[in-house]
Amino acid sequence: MSLLRTPVDQLQPTAVTDGGPVLSVDDLRVTFTRHGRRIHAVKGVSFEVQRGRMLAIIGESGSGKSVTVRALMGLLPPSAQVSGSAVLDGRQLVGMSDKQMRQVRGMKISMIFQDPARSLNPTMSVGAQISEAVRTHQQVSRQQVADRVLELLRLVRMPAPEKRVHQFPHQLSGGMRQRVVIAIALASEPDVLIADEATTALDVTTQAQIMDLLVDLRERLGTAVVMISHDLGLAASYADEVMVMYAGQVVERAPTQTLFSNVRMPYTQALVEAIPQIAHPSHTLLSVVGGHPPDPSHPVQGCPFRPRCARADDDCLAAPPLTMHEPDHAYACWHPVGGPGTPATAGLAVGHRGDMS
Repeated sequence: MSLLRTPVDQLQPTAVTDGGPVLSVDDLRVTFTRHGRRIHAVKGVSFEVQRGRMLAIIGESGSGKSVTVRALMGLLPPSAQVSGSAVLDGRQLVGMSDKQMRQVRGMKISMIFQDPARSLNPTMSVGAQISEAVRTHQQVSRQQVADRVLELLRLVRMPAPEKRVHQFPHQLSGGMRQRVVIAIALASEPDVLIADEATTALDVTTQAQIMDLLVDLRERLGTAVVMISHDLGLAASYADEVMVMYAGQVVERAPTQTLFSNVRMPYTQALVEAIPQIAHPSHTLLSVVGGHPPDPSHPVQGCPFRPRCARADDDCLAAPPLTMHEPDHAYACWHPVGGPGTPATAGLAVGHRGDMS
């Protein structure tokens, strides 16, 4: 008998309901203390994720993306001070003890890490590692565990799952290893699945296969997906909503089509312009975001992007608040670029993969 809520062969697309967000984060803050200095890594981040939807959190390295989701998972070191609110299915995650978090992690919220080779134990077979994830949260017999492992491998479209279950990670390709990691994350059918740069180490073809798989799982299981990435192309193609982070803050947030058809934050515009374009002649120099991200231990006065922004003036010495300036489109900027109906996608194929409605 299947241990899934619904057998794999009977899964159907799940309708997105308006019954409220499955995950609601409000004013999340993360501070580290190092050598007597306070480092503000995440500064008042707020967002919501609906069941069966995909939120992409994008930004440069050091923008606070991974720290934000690791705070939700309870995976930060003891030196981290986390405040604010993060409610998952009515349960407050911030302030949970390690014992309480172990009951939630994997069962209600799971994470796919960036490098599958490092996420898997090289001394254990694929089947043994998935079995371990199943037994952690379920009291089941040995045969039920074996059946569940094969179900999960089929769910993630693993070729020849009966053979792969006995193999070790080094015997699998990068894409297969990532499918194993996804199967482990789905072992208890969590409500929220976090993909932290889950396709960075993969080639372009395998990357598309993994993203298509996540979209399919989102639709069939009704799982909410939070995708962490620096790749705007992936966000434009697969996400329902995009949240742009810079210096530990949210600087722009909107539904995917809205954001990429009307980019307003200069930082977001700079990221879009830095995307390589097939239409450009060969050897065309790539656009770059000039300067360097701010040091979190030495915050910039006013707008954190001010030292790198060509539009900055004295107004930017005061930090602009994240404000809903337009319907469903919030941004933090005194001098936004573009305007209504002014596309800034730079050739991005927006919304051709997922449901962008």
